[in-house]
Amino acid sequence: MTMDKIAVLIPCYNEEKTIAKVVSDVRQALPEAAVYVYNNNSTDRTAQIAAECGAIVRNEYKQGKGNVMRRMFREIAAECYLMIDGDDTYPLECAREMVNLVLERGADMVVGDRLSSTYFSENKRPFHNFGNSLMRAGINSLFRSDIKDIMTGYRAFSYEFVKTFPVFSKGFEIETEMTIHAVNYNMQVENVVVEYRDRPEGSVSKLNTYSDGVKVIRKMLQLYKNYKPMRFFGLLGFVLIAVAAAVFVPVGIEYLETGLVERFPTLIVCGFMVLAGLLSFFAGMILEVMAAKDRRDFEYRLNRVYDAKRALE
Repeated sequence: MTMDKIAVLIPCYNEEKTIAKVVSDVRQALPEAAVYVYNNNSTDRTAQIAAECGAIVRNEYKQGKGNVMRRMFREIAAECYLMIDGDDTYPLECAREMVNLVLERGADMVVGDRLSSTYFSENKRPFHNFGNSLMRAGINSLFRSDIKDIMTGYRAFSYEFVKTFPVFSKGFEIETEMTIHAVNYNMQVENVVVEYRDRPEGSVSKLNTYSDGVKVIRKMLQLYKNYKPMRFFGLLGFVLIAVAAAVFVPVGIEYLETGLVERFPTLIVCGFMVLAGLLSFFAGMILEVMAAKDRRDFEYRLNRVYDAKRALE
């Protein structure tokens, strides 16, 4: 396997109206880069147009952006990867800055931050705007991070990030998964403010606001459970015990006043809820130890990937 200096990754599904301009813009901004267009079962001329523009065209037959990213990350070796969508919503003026943060400053992931520039004025889908803000607030709060744009498709990566990132998502949850992976393993993340423009007329978004939004939120909670189990199960245990205590109060008062427990089923339910809360707490403690071991093992894997990179150079 040969290693590119810069590899530009463009996942595409039915982007024949915009792909020529995107490839052309990449050529102007990063003339030395290898441009890879991964065609994901397009039914239009996306692949043909990309090839005519000089891009290296490959195919991923399992539908979904996550599946495309898995194929890209597996097949391509580069010192720096720049990922950009094929819908011409991201100008390339910031591409050089993003690439240099990886190559010269050792960043593991550079996030193209749309939300701090023109996203809310350019994007005509209000629920997308709300969803992006919600995800940013949720992830930064849960993982105590400062990522400016969680769902952006404009990012740069180091070789070490790409080769240690296990892709599990099939669709648009991939951006959330990449962000949380970088934060959890204390990788160097940089934010670069980029301009955003809405899709040109005739170009249609493949993102379903509601169904894909539910998948993204579910992925965020799943990763929070996996990466921060003590917080997740500790909170669950606290809620169970707090509810049990609240329900038990009238039963306890009744017992103190009369010496009788007339609502015995309620008492039994309270007891089981307390037990469930304690089990949740101890499960969180055990899983937290396993998560800590995973983070230590990750450092070992990272060193091995770094050695492999040196061998390819």
